[in-house]
Amino acid sequence: MARRPLIAGNWKMHLTVPEAERLATAVVASCADLPDREVMIAPPFTALAAVAEVVRNTPVLIAGQNAAWEKQGAFTGEISPVMLREVGASMVIIGHSERRHIFGESNQMVNRRLRGALQFGLIPVLCVGETLADREEGKAMPILEQQVREGLAEVDAEAAARVVIAYEPVWAIGTGRTATGAQAQEAHAFIRNVLARVYEKKLADEIRILYGGSVKPENIDSLMAEPDIDGALVGGAALQSESFDRIVHFL
Repeated sequence: MARRPLIAGNWKMHLTVPEAERLATAVVASCADLPDREVMIAPPFTALAAVAEVVRNTPVLIAGQNAAWEKQGAFTGEISPVMLREVGASMVIIGHSERRHIFGESNQMVNRRLRGALQFGLIPVLCVGETLADREEGKAMPILEQQVREGLAEVDAEAAARVVIAYEPVWAIGTGRTATGAQAQEAHAFIRNVLARVYEKKLADEIRILYGGSVKPENIDSLMAEPDIDGALVGGAALQSESFDRIVHFL
């Protein structure tokens, strides 16, 4: 099953509106010759509308960095999926490790956000991943299975087909440490096996699973050579146009 690669840049809490527009302009230029892969960028909420204008009528996709589960309501500080769609987003990152470990979002909260994204027409990128302690204690795979199963609770196969998974070992995010190709492949293959048991093998073979965790120009080619790695969720290296351009043009 050929899965179209997806390279996603998560800009996190970086860039003013003018800075975001300049970077988006560079990303658009770098993606002009890439018909065989998709590129997505997730600006901060304040820059979403401006960046959406920059990428309008281009192949570059826009994502929110999080989304609430309701269309509107008394949820101070939250952004609804409808609001994201209105400003041009078609995707949204859900359950990023920073949301889980800094802001305390549980698997149940992640699931509510994911189902809300699907309900209102956004493609969710569901992030899962173990901490260093989990890995050292031999709990990495059980943690991944729990996050996948609980993150996709009450999501039927038709809806699950629209979901993208991102495996991001917490110990590799922003640390400069990257999972080896073999470590990442093992986790990706395990996640695909979980998806096959939750749904069916055919669907599991169609769902894209990205790797996230200190992805950079120096390691993107080896990561993308692994059979179950379908793209990358890029953090720091996505903030520099030259490094992101090299990652987007992986071999």
